[in-house]
Amino acid sequence: MARKTAKDILQADFEILVQDAEKLLEHSATLAGDQADELRRQIEESVSRARETLKQTQDSVRERSQAALSATEDYVQSNPWQSVGIAAGVGFLIGLLASRR
Repeated sequence: MARKTAKDILQADFEILVQDAEKLLEHSATLAGDQADELRRQIEESVSRARETLKQTQDSVRERSQAALSATEDYVQSNPWQSVGIAAGVGFLIGLLASRR
C-alpha cells in the first residue's frame, strides 16, 4: 500500500474544504438553525485539518532544507577548492548559455 505524503494529505484536505464550502453555498439559503450550525462545524473542522497539515508540511520542508544546507556547508568546508571549481564551471556554463540568446 502506498504511503501518503504530506502533499497528498494536504491536497485531500483542501479538496474536502472546497466541497464543504460548495455545500455551504448551495444550501445557505435553505438551511436554518441546527443544519446550518452542523455545516459550519464541518467546514471549521476541515479548515482546521488543512491548517494543521500545512503546518506539518512546512515543518517537514524546513527540516529537509536545513539538512541539505548543513550537508552542503560541510562539503564546501572540507573541499574548498573542488567547490570553487564546481562554482566556476557552473558559472561558465550559465554564461555560455546566456550569451547564445
